[in-house]
Amino acid sequence: MSIKVGVLGARGRVGSTIVAGLEGVEGVELVAALDHGDDKNQLTESGAEVIVDFTVPDQVMGNLQFCIEHGIHCVVGTTGFDEERLAQVRAWCEDNPGVGVLIAPNFAISAVLAMAFARQAATYFESAEVVEYHHPNKLDAPSGTAVHTAQGIARARREAGMEPAPDATEKALDGSRGASVEGIPVHAVRMQGMNAHEEIIFGTQGQTLTIRQDSYDRTSFVPGVVVGIRTVAQRPGLTVGLDSYLGL
Repeated sequence: MSIKVGVLGARGRVGSTIVAGLEGVEGVELVAALDHGDDKNQLTESGAEVIVDFTVPDQVMGNLQFCIEHGIHCVVGTTGFDEERLAQVRAWCEDNPGVGVLIAPNFAISAVLAMAFARQAATYFESAEVVEYHHPNKLDAPSGTAVHTAQGIARARREAGMEPAPDATEKALDGSRGASVEGIPVHAVRMQGMNAHEEIIFGTQGQTLTIRQDSYDRTSFVPGVVVGIRTVAQRPGLTVGLDSYLGL
């Protein structure tokens, strides 16, 4: 039997790509394509079992509350989740224990692998910084992917008992050293011609390592979203990141 799927944000840049990408995917049936202002009751009326949300930060929490409370599993690519929001989603899941929710900073499998490789490399280098490049229409900076990458690096360094990265800077323009995410500098570039790209740069005595990931168009998210759709019902509660779904 096919998994019945609804897409929220279906007329947006990413959402419309997901709608097109789900056509013809074996075992997946698109039953609802909603956007801002549409009645979410269409999800229950259509029998949607899983929703894919690529909306905006000020809409996503209301969407998740509705879906979780109605027993609909959620695959979420919308950004803007902090610890407070994640805690709220966990609470909704605890009240509806059969529902699975996947919130992924990035659904491009290449990006998920880059983050995994970065965590592996983190303990071998004294210095680590992240640079992300996106189109100028992106609403948040730094990107959720870059923040998630930096958090993974920082966690690996803490667990290994490493010292903070060396940095003797005494005078700097505001922002010149990027945003500090748990001690890891993260730099955001917004430029016409870019889509979604990330460089993770490590350095130690006499050597550097750069891990670079490029998503050239939004179709790069479709394979990861399909993995989420097929797996989320088997993972009740909240999962952050596609890593575990890929066995990483």
